[in-house]
Amino acid sequence: MILIRKTTIAAAVAALGVPTAQAAPAAEPAVHQLAPVTVHAASAPTVLQEPASVGSNLGLTPMQTPASVDVITRDQIEERGDASVVDAISRAPGLSNLGHPGNGGAALSARGFTDASSVMRLYDGTRQYGGIGVTFPFDTWSVERIEVLRGPASVIYGEGAIGGVVNVVPKKPTRGAIENEIQATVGSNNTQRLGIGSGGAINETWSYRLDVSGNRSDGWVDFGSSRDLTLSGALQWDPTPELSLKLSYAKGWQEPERYFGVPLVNGQQDDSLRRKNYNVADSQIKYDDQWTELAAKWTPSASLTVQSRLYYIDSKRHWRNAEYYNYLPASGLIGRSSYTEILHDQWQVGNTTSAVYRHALGGMQNTISAGFDVNRASFRHTNNSPYSGTSTVDPYNFDRGLFINVAGTAPKYNNEAVQYAFFAEDRLEITPKWSVLAGLRYDHADIRRHDLVTNQQSYDKSFSNVGWRAGTVYNLTENLAVYAQYSEAADPVSALLMLSAANSNFSLATSRQIEAGVKQNFLGNKGEWTLAAYRIVKKNLVTRDVVDPSLSVQVGEQSTKGLEATVGVEFLPGWRVDANAAVLQARYDDFTESVGGAAVSRAGNVPTDVPERLANVWLTWRFLPGWTAGTGIRYVGRRYADRANTLEMAGYTTTDVLLQWRPRKDTTLSLRGFNIFDRQYVTSAYYNPTQWLQGTGRRFEVTVNYKF
Repeated sequence: MILIRKTTIAAAVAALGVPTAQAAPAAEPAVHQLAPVTVHAASAPTVLQEPASVGSNLGLTPMQTPASVDVITRDQIEERGDASVVDAISRAPGLSNLGHPGNGGAALSARGFTDASSVMRLYDGTRQYGGIGVTFPFDTWSVERIEVLRGPASVIYGEGAIGGVVNVVPKKPTRGAIENEIQATVGSNNTQRLGIGSGGAINETWSYRLDVSGNRSDGWVDFGSSRDLTLSGALQWDPTPELSLKLSYAKGWQEPERYFGVPLVNGQQDDSLRRKNYNVADSQIKYDDQWTELAAKWTPSASLTVQSRLYYIDSKRHWRNAEYYNYLPASGLIGRSSYTEILHDQWQVGNTTSAVYRHALGGMQNTISAGFDVNRASFRHTNNSPYSGTSTVDPYNFDRGLFINVAGTAPKYNNEAVQYAFFAEDRLEITPKWSVLAGLRYDHADIRRHDLVTNQQSYDKSFSNVGWRAGTVYNLTENLAVYAQYSEAADPVSALLMLSAANSNFSLATSRQIEAGVKQNFLGNKGEWTLAAYRIVKKNLVTRDVVDPSLSVQVGEQSTKGLEATVGVEFLPGWRVDANAAVLQARYDDFTESVGGAAVSRAGNVPTDVPERLANVWLTWRFLPGWTAGTGIRYVGRRYADRANTLEMAGYTTTDVLLQWRPRKDTTLSLRGFNIFDRQYVTSAYYNPTQWLQGTGRRFEVTVNYKF
């Protein structure tokens, strides 16, 4: 027993780097003085040092990735009080929200490119293929983090990501004791929210995660009520240390605001119409989404990881609204038109499988990834085209009336797509400081459209593209890296599952980007900053034929160049600031549209819905134990509602505030104010360029969070 104890103590001392006493004659026992041991607390890793799946399949951190990668953490989402996924995303550098009911309220702008065909949305790394408007996820309660890759990402996720890609990562099963959480919020406009979450280990091999949340509000505009419900759950089985299987399911149901904005009055905004809603009494917007996935991860050795996911996505959407509003100067009334009823019935089944292998190559560390992606999707479009029906109402006092359905609602077409892709990436560490990365992806899609009115096939088309990137990262010091990257990518001319017979004759739009930047951790990991410069050129835009404006041709070009900067630092004890800014120049280089039957060039103009200046700041002060104060500022520069750049939506700044108290370790109370100066602003223009959606007015919320 004495021998065992001495051996154990000696081993522990040796592990600390302390020399042990050597055997000596009993008459002259050796006496040694122990060297002093200094223990340093390990610094918490920054966002730049944590792996982010959105930038690569190789498990790289943003510091190791030759691209602009940002992560919005769970702590940041909670602190800022962003209940909407789009609100949380639009605090990321260079991204802005241009959502409206026509795109599911989820459209984004990034680096001068807009909407779902250029800025891709993922849910836990999986994309819903080919549609317009991704309507799930929408609530942040079940979200663990949001990852953002700015710039072309086709080499990882396929066509449709020239502007960037956003990956919303849900909370997942974890090992350890079961932890529960409940959160309740009440606020302005009769807003009520409730979230319940639970997760942890059931036993040595099984673990789970379950989140449920619901929201309702009367809205800040007339007739602006909304409600939704989200369920997200996962069950994980770890039969061996090398193998894990996870079954997950998520469902989101929404009835968002039936609000399409207000018209300009004589070409100008009229403040008295700010809270008006001109939709009909029996209007309707409903979204119902379901995501089911079975994922497997196998790690037979430290050098090899294989992952595969089989998934099924189902989405049903329904719009029935009077969508277009115009001011009629002669009468002073509001003219309502485009009485539109549309139903989407979309499903997708697919599999994504990849393997990552780490090995030595000529004395250098090398990591390679390869895999495939295959899916089948179907999209049925039901509508009442040609969307007739008109009415007029007084701007201030009116009977909403009922929906006018002239043509009748009936199924119009069914599009089906079979898509497959092969992809590969490789990262070679030439030296401990210098690495190079290359990636390649081949995408192929077969799209078939069946006209349900004539019961005939409209077209059967194939599209294919090879996207690639090559980049390098050099660490000037352990915490300072410079990088550069060149990439080529593709976008569809419109959402592939909604591709019309006319647009089916066009090829994919293509782009190239060059980007360079610097990233650094500083102040012992209390701060980090990044700077990126880029240029993107997108070709093969669909534009009007100069000879015959009634026809379309694919010759247009659009380009963007810009700078983006981020900084996050704890600059004094208890004080932290996170800020970002983006400055860009976006232009149509070659674009013509028909105006009154004549071809008019828009070359040199700014693309619609693109702000060329963006900034976000969030400042927190932990002024007493358990107390935090914070404020956030969001700035969005001017945007244009039309390609002629005659309708300018002014830039705006909104200010949010936070006061938070944690009386106990398990309880948090928060008071938040949003747009506290009640700034009037425009979020986006509808498809009717003289009809603008107004930004939310001042509101306050009180939240109680309890963990047990």
